Amino acid sequence: MELRHLSGFVAVAEELHFGRAAERLHIAQSPLSQQIRLLERDLGVKLFERTTRSVRLTAAGQALLEPARHLLAEASAVRRTVRAAHLGEVGRVTIGFAGASSYSALPLLTRAVTSELPGIELVLEGQTYTGEALGRIADGSLDVGFVALPVRRGISTRVVRMERLVLALPDSHPLAQRPDVTFADLAHEPFVTFPVSRGSAVREAMVQACHEAGFAPRIVQEAPDSYNMLALVGAGVGLAVVVASARAIRLEHVVFRPLTGDDVPVLPIALGWRTGNPSAALQAVLRVAERVLPTPPTVTDDGDYDG
Repeated sequence: MELRHLSGFVAVAEELHFGRAAERLHIAQSPLSQQIRLLERDLGVKLFERTTRSVRLTAAGQALLEPARHLLAEASAVRRTVRAAHLGEVGRVTIGFAGASSYSALPLLTRAVTSELPGIELVLEGQTYTGEALGRIADGSLDVGFVALPVRRGISTRVVRMERLVLALPDSHPLAQRPDVTFADLAHEPFVTFPVSRGSAVREAMVQACHEAGFAPRIVQEAPDSYNMLALVGAGVGLAVVVASARAIRLEHVVFRPLTGDDVPVLPIALGWRTGNPSAALQAVLRVAERVLPTPPTVTDDGDYDG
């Protein structure tokens, strides 16, 4: 019993017409008829009742149809598995992420990889900020991470988003009545920010911008992620400088205002991985990422990128 014979049988059984089945299989009708005869000889039964006007399954043919479909599906799965292994499309890839930028980008990547590379298992590790991610990529405990530029030597990157910084504040705060805010306006305000120990690029950019505006920020509390930080803002604990993507997080009593002035940085957010990492699975994931998370050509005034 050969797979091509079973394939021919299923095509005829579903079409109940040798001509249409042959067209579906892209072969001539005569070889298809020969395949069916060989399969019937091998099984010792008649699979079709044929007349000049119709084709119908015999009881034996009806009994064979579902097992034949199952065997062909299994054979197809074997081919996909072997091909995936050959192309490096099997294995495990660990992805580090933290912050609002990755919250919007990560689902696009994971859904595409799950759909297109079913042989690759993604291990997602949250609250992995830039500093920690770069260290773990370098030591091999993380395959790829969402990081802010610049990065250390030995790390390859591709920018997937450009982020402006915006201010999150309680809706009752006097600055909430203004259309935009400068860093100089924040000199006497309390701040909530990411932990200093995790190497947050957003925190570093905020501190640097405050220094350039002539003051050191008064940090009153740290939060492990954007959701917790904005909850503290809504509770009136302090103000927060966040990336523009955080505006997608809707919490009561929290509003966002653009930060204006020459001291407001734009953060390039990139995927980073160890240069020369031999993992074929990682390379397969990066190929998918290049399509679903393209490098933005420009950044607009409201913090979103064109393209």
